Amino acid sequence: MSGPTLEQIAKGDGLALCAAGSWTARFAPALEQIVAEAEKLTGSRPNIFIDVSQVSKLDTFGAWLIERLRRTLTHGGIEAQIAGLSANYASLVGEVRRVEPAGPPAASESAILGVLDRIGRAIYGVGDTFFALIGMMGAVLTAWLRVFVRPSTFRLTSTVHHLQQVCWNAVPIVVLITFLIGCIVAQQGIFHFRKFGADVFVVDMLGLLVLRELGVLLVAIMVAGRSGSAYTAELGSMKMREEIDALRTMGFDPIEVLILPRMIALVIGLPILTFLGGMAALYGGGLVAWLYGGVDPEAFLSRLRDAISINHFLVGMIKAPVMALVIGIVACVEGLAVQGSAESLGQHTTSSVVKGIFLVIVMDGVFAIFFASIGI
Repeated sequence: MSGPTLEQIAKGDGLALCAAGSWTARFAPALEQIVAEAEKLTGSRPNIFIDVSQVSKLDTFGAWLIERLRRTLTHGGIEAQIAGLSANYASLVGEVRRVEPAGPPAASESAILGVLDRIGRAIYGVGDTFFALIGMMGAVLTAWLRVFVRPSTFRLTSTVHHLQQVCWNAVPIVVLITFLIGCIVAQQGIFHFRKFGADVFVVDMLGLLVLRELGVLLVAIMVAGRSGSAYTAELGSMKMREEIDALRTMGFDPIEVLILPRMIALVIGLPILTFLGGMAALYGGGLVAWLYGGVDPEAFLSRLRDAISINHFLVGMIKAPVMALVIGIVACVEGLAVQGSAESLGQHTTSSVVKGIFLVIVMDGVFAIFFASIGI
């Protein structure tokens, strides 16, 4: 295999650069030196032809160097052309020519402008997210109305399957974590109340916290991290494999087939998990109060009945389906926003969990203000 060469032949006012030999990556150092020397001819002649008819072998590396030489000479005010391309290499050089050169590096902006730019983009992203959530909520309600009018289209099997994934399979982890949280809250409460001789008041604190705030909030956060991320990953994978487009092609509505059963499963499953989590937290708190604080189970239950009412239980249960709706909508919006790459899937799955937990906490604050205003 002969090495690469680039001979300069004068032709009147013009100049021919005759390439020969093997222009491949194997001879990269020699080719770089040859092309660098040829690029110094900028401005020497009005017309320069790059003749490649004698090139015996050409790969992408060699084609790019020839194209780079042509661009360099053209930018120097010379009319440079490539001649003698064989049919085998014409398409390769044509593909390389379509590659746009990298633009000049952007001027460095001040730190203040950079911060303002990021703030502006973040605010714009918040607006986009808000409208996407509203749009998804409207689409889900429309699909639910269609199913209500035509009950035969309701996908019971899919709903039961997702209910098992969201609720039944999540019971062990939810019960375990809420039980431990109840133990920790009771232990810390007894430890500090004991200084004032008010050990028994830990029962009041535990009952109110678990039934009104802590129980539903903890369960919603766990569901957002467990089921919300799963929804986003599942829908995103379907989007990447064009399964959602295939559903539309077959005349099915993806909202009705994929999203509505998941939303119904969440709205049913989260209140059940909230109830089980609350009972586990109270049991854990009662166990610690008995073993660590010396509060008998009978005294614990008696104090708990006096400290709480049915309204406290209803407050937590009313929050649960609303939080489930928020988690499901966020997860489905992020799943349908996935593009055709694994990086996009990871980014939107992370975004789903972060946004879901954030909105759950915001909704909990809104509910707290609302119930306080109406005296519950």
